[in-house]
Order: sequence, then structure tokens, then C-alpha cells
Amino acid sequence: MARAAKKTSGKAKPAKGRRRGVLGWLGFLALRSMTILIVGVMLLVLLFAVVNPPVTHTMWKAYSMYGPLERDWVPAEEMAPVMLRSVVAAEDANFCLHWGFDVAAIRAAIDEGSNRGASTLSQQTVKNVFLWQGRSWVRKALETAITPAVEAVWTKRRILEVYLNVAEMGEGVFGVEAAAQKAFGVSAAELTPTQAARLAAVLPNPKERSAANPSNFVRKRAASIMDGAATIRADGRAACFED
Repeated sequence: MARAAKKTSGKAKPAKGRRRGVLGWLGFLALRSMTILIVGVMLLVLLFAVVNPPVTHTMWKAYSMYGPLERDWVPAEEMAPVMLRSVVAAEDANFCLHWGFDVAAIRAAIDEGSNRGASTLSQQTVKNVFLWQGRSWVRKALETAITPAVEAVWTKRRILEVYLNVAEMGEGVFGVEAAAQKAFGVSAAELTPTQAARLAAVLPNPKERSAANPSNFVRKRAASIMDGAATIRADGRAACFED
């Protein structure tokens, strides 16, 4: 009986070895895949610091719904400076003061029981360029990991430039140039403070808000954004992206 027991236990060892081998192989594949992902993302971060992102996940999705998109890339130098200040005032007034995450806004959002207002322009740019829309812990974790890399490599002005060129600003409309042409019949360089504020006012919900035919809510929000844009220019919070 003792010998039989020994033989049985001896036969079990190869099975355990095989399981360990399979687990080890799966672990190796997982580690290798993660390494490739990290290296790939970092290469894209470096590339997009100087090369304009050709397309985003949101654009692909919009194309499948609306067909050809309205989009014209313009450098920050060809945008009215008030447009840059307006989007910062609307979305992330402390853009020049943080390294990608507005800790004060995050704490305030937690206290209020929501994440509204906690996402910075840097995070939104990362989401638009590298990831996808919608709420999920996986996407948020990736956004949190990539944002510091973008902040370390890109200038603040570059972050704003990319954001204002890839942000969805209407059904099938991407970027401030296409939005300015569609809403007001002018280029991004010719936007007035009121027009820039209205475009910034619709950004959180561009499919239900209109810059060309603003509701009372959009008008009030635009007026507030105009005041905010003037304020951050006066108090120095626009210095990191102004010429």
C-alpha cells in the first residue's frame, strides 16, 4: 500500500509541472504584451509631440455614423489666442498650475459624489487621442498612466493645440477650425471673444448644444467663460500657453 501511494504521488508531479509550465508561459505572454503596450504608447507620445495624430477612435466611430467628417487641422498659431484662453477657462482654469491632474478639483468632485469637473484638459486630450469615450475603470486607469507621460513630453501649448484639433464639436465636426467655419463662417484665427466662448461652451455636450443657435444656458455659460478667459489672462494662469 505504501509503495502504491508513492507511485500515485510520483505520477502527480508531471501534471503539476505542466501546470506550472502553462502558468509560467501565460505569465510571460502577459508581461511581454504589457511591455509592448507600454513601449508602443510611449513611442506614440513621443511621435505626437511633433506629428499631428491622423485619426482617433472617436473619429472612426463618428465616421461610421455620419460618413465623411468635417475636420481641418490648424496649428495653435492660426487660432485666435482668445480661443485657447476660452477653452482653458471653460474646462480647466488651473491648466498652467498642475502636472496633469487637478487634485483640488478631484477632491471637490469626491466630496460632491461625482467626477464632474475633475478631468483636466491633459486627461481629456489623452482620452481623445489614445483611448476611447465612455466610462470604465480600464480606460480611466490607462488615462491616469498616460497623462503624466504626455505632460512630461508635450508642452502645455501642444496639449491645447492637439485638444482643439481632435475634440468633437458637433455631429461629424472635429476641431476648432471646422467648428468655427460651420457655426460662424470664419476661420479659427478670426474668432471673436464671444464666438470663442460659445464654442468652448458647447464642448462638454456638442451634440445637444449649439454655438450658432445658442440656448439661454449656452449664452449664460459663454458669458461666464468670457469673464474667465479675461481673468486667467490677467492673473497669469494663461502664461504657460501664450506666445
